[in-house]
Amino acid sequence: MSLLIIGALLAGASATPDTVIGRWKTETHNAIVEIARCGPSICGKILTSDALRANSSMKDANNSNTALRNRPIQGMQMLSGFKPDKDGVWSSGQVYNAEDGKTYSGKITPVGANQLKLRGCVFFPLCKTQTWTRVR
Repeated sequence: MSLLIIGALLAGASATPDTVIGRWKTETHNAIVEIARCGPSICGKILTSDALRANSSMKDANNSNTALRNRPIQGMQMLSGFKPDKDGVWSSGQVYNAEDGKTYSGKITPVGANQLKLRGCVFFPLCKTQTWTRVR
């Protein structure tokens, strides 16, 4: 009986700030994004996706900044500036979407140890949320 109580307490425990560190599979395009510490914040870079597996030399062709349109998508930072909030939530960050070349405000909320919710907003309440799954 005591093991069940301990298991229930662990399952309900809030996420630690480092819960988001690691590799994550996105909800769309089978992309893998690696999230790491970047000083006091976290950032994330694109490791691969369906499109990158087909063409690893893809460029950031849709970037609104013409000077950046020739940079490679693979290895590109797409998450930046996320600061720790309460309960393991990361907020005040930016999410870059290479599909439309735009940057959105973002928030990352861990859901247990193996999922997170990434929300990107043009401005609140115009937001979209994806569920990402940890890659082992």
